[in-house]
Amino acid sequence: MLIELRRAGQSLEIDLTGEWRALELPQIETALAGVDLANTHQVLIGTQGLAALDLSGAWRLREFIQQIRQSGAEVRFRGDPPDQLRLIETTVKGEAPVPPCREVKEEYGIAPLTEAGLVEIGQYSVREWRDLVAAMAFLGRIFRTAVRAATSLQRLRPTSIVRHVYETGITAMPIVALIAFLISVIIAYLGSQELRKFGAEIFVVDLVTIGVLREMGVLLTSIIVAGRSGSAFAAEIGSMKLNEEVDALYAIGVDPFEVLVLPRLLGLMIALPLLTIVADIIGLMGGALLCRYLLDIPITQYLTRVNEAISPTTFWVGLMKAPVFALLIAMAGTYRGTQVRDSSRELGRLTTVAVVQSIFLVILADAVFAVLFLELGI
Repeated sequence: MLIELRRAGQSLEIDLTGEWRALELPQIETALAGVDLANTHQVLIGTQGLAALDLSGAWRLREFIQQIRQSGAEVRFRGDPPDQLRLIETTVKGEAPVPPCREVKEEYGIAPLTEAGLVEIGQYSVREWRDLVAAMAFLGRIFRTAVRAATSLQRLRPTSIVRHVYETGITAMPIVALIAFLISVIIAYLGSQELRKFGAEIFVVDLVTIGVLREMGVLLTSIIVAGRSGSAFAAEIGSMKLNEEVDALYAIGVDPFEVLVLPRLLGLMIALPLLTIVADIIGLMGGALLCRYLLDIPITQYLTRVNEAISPTTFWVGLMKAPVFALLIAMAGTYRGTQVRDSSRELGRLTTVAVVQSIFLVILADAVFAVLFLELGI
């Protein structure tokens, strides 16, 4: 049974049921031939009972609707007409069918995921996965080079390491000290405004001490170093790639990782903890100055409170993060520098990527450390 008929006066209700497919066209023709349209002014067609409708069945349904209209009767659908029928109508009229995604966007103001969007997501996922695999291979090669170089002091290149300690550490001290001083003053000032409401201004010292030693000192120093030294690593190695200096190292039998990557990594891992200590000292000094002139807390009382506020692990919690952050920054900078190919435009893009990724990795690692230390009760 493909058609169910119900007549009420001059109205005729037709419910389509079953499968209207090309294989069923003979049965569909037989069922439609049995429909009597005499003395019929209105036809109501229901398609809710259809199990399947292909284009052949929709085309035959369209011909039947035209036959009804030629007999002078009006045709209406119970609900919306089938999508296949609307596709045929728009194709015959020469109109481009409206994609379903556009209909959804027009009705609800949102754009659903299209095939092109899925393709783009897939390509992005594949690129990121390959980049992650390449980064892991890069890290493995660094450790292999470090183990091999550790067998000889000459292969560690202490002169190069000292140069990078100077460039990434000594020359960065003024800006690190200035930022640490300003941040500690800001923390102390804002904390004093809130704690003054409760008569607890003395706890500003605790806020500055713990905040600077555990988090702000090492985190801000690492972000500054990431923007300053991470970009320099990527730009230096990238320029050497463009000038074929790296190829020349391979040609003379020198491992570029041993000459270019490892000294920068070791130099930064030495410099960043030292910069963190400088930032901690300057940060505490900034807090002391603000407490002295804004809250009238004497320096001796400030130092006594600092000694009471910190636990034996407070300073070391912040300091032990520094080598890890340095490793992440140096890896991001050198890794992106080795990826430079063909043009200076690529050099600029990858330098930017190195800075962004190194800052992101530093903040992510800091969040991991925070959760870890909280679970350990440190």
